[in-house]
Amino acid sequence: MRIVTWLLTYAAGVAVAAWLLGGIRFDGPVRGTAELQEKALPLLGVALILGLVSMIVKPVVKLLSLPFIIVTIGLFLLVINALMLMLTGWIAGRVDLGFHVDGFWTALLGSIVITLVTWGVDSVIGDDDR
Repeated sequence: MRIVTWLLTYAAGVAVAAWLLGGIRFDGPVRGTAELQEKALPLLGVALILGLVSMIVKPVVKLLSLPFIIVTIGLFLLVINALMLMLTGWIAGRVDLGFHVDGFWTALLGSIVITLVTWGVDSVIGDDDR
């Protein structure tokens, strides 16, 4: 059950980021039920990729960049989050999910939005494993 919650939480974050920022987008229709029908599976796919990237790649990058994180008092973590979102966009492009992230600054803003949304959803839902 936790995996489904985790996937839907990331999907909500990506959906809000794509809705708020023009540089983060999915291919396909932009309005109506056709948008929901065509973008639901790619959204879940992108959420899965982002979750896997955050679980596998991000800890290694954080460990290797620990001196930068310490020197910048943690602000370098924003850069790492942006790079993970850009990596997710690149992987999603390779598997033809139609997900695009246009540049570093868009990825930086998108990663902040995704972090805030996932934090908010997690705080509302709560953690069953406690």
